[in-house]
Amino acid sequence: MIDVITKFREKIYVFYYENKRDFAWRRDITPYSVVVSEIMLQQTQTSRVVHKFNEWMSKFPNFELLAKASTQEVLYAWQGLGYNRRALGLHDFAKRVVKECNGVVPKDPDTLRTFKSIGQNTAGSICAFAFNQPVSFIETNIRTVFIHEFFRNQQGIDDKQLLPLITLSLDKDNPREWYYALMDYGVFLKKELKVSNKASKHYSKQSTFIGSKRQMRGVVIKILSTVVAMPYDALERLVFAQLPDNRSNLLDALQELQKEGFLIQNVDEIKLV
Repeated sequence: MIDVITKFREKIYVFYYENKRDFAWRRDITPYSVVVSEIMLQQTQTSRVVHKFNEWMSKFPNFELLAKASTQEVLYAWQGLGYNRRALGLHDFAKRVVKECNGVVPKDPDTLRTFKSIGQNTAGSICAFAFNQPVSFIETNIRTVFIHEFFRNQQGIDDKQLLPLITLSLDKDNPREWYYALMDYGVFLKKELKVSNKASKHYSKQSTFIGSKRQMRGVVIKILSTVVAMPYDALERLVFAQLPDNRSNLLDALQELQKEGFLIQNVDEIKLV
């Protein structure tokens, strides 16, 4: 098995050194830039993140300034990335780091997992990329690589089957570069060879966005991020002017957003927290 892993690692590195991708968060590596990029990259294609990352870093260049920002400022800056819960999670992360950690990102994955929006894999990726720690984690491109290379023509592959191989193949001398290499090869497999993760037990097709409540929630956040407050009638007119064919229930969407900590609504007005 050691020979197999050695050849696998050589293959990945050969590809990487000839095809490595260049991103701002790989050139200027700081705990802050890593946290921002990793949360932005959750469920979002890299091509959409590149421009938004640069805008974000110009507006909020460090944890301190992000922690001081209002929810409205944060959500406005996040527009275009979708999944707005991540913006709240990143905002909460900054506030906790400043208040509880003296501005220093914890290096322990278990501690990071106590932060909002930080699961096991994101905690691992932060430790690997920010601190070059040899931790094992999985994300979609890494999953693609290991299924393609070690479980070809099989179905229902559990991440538990992949983790031992990920750990065994890990370059402990430079885990950061190794994970970059894996991700870049995974992107190549998807784009050029049309390899998908359908063989994964954890694969699920994303639900349709157009006409969904998720689409409506996004429009609500976008509108409210540009005003101090707004009465329901005015918000309703603006939402359905932008989404004339979306039949989702606006009141349900507003209740969800209030419950999740995005907004406050009373008899007279609705506004972001």
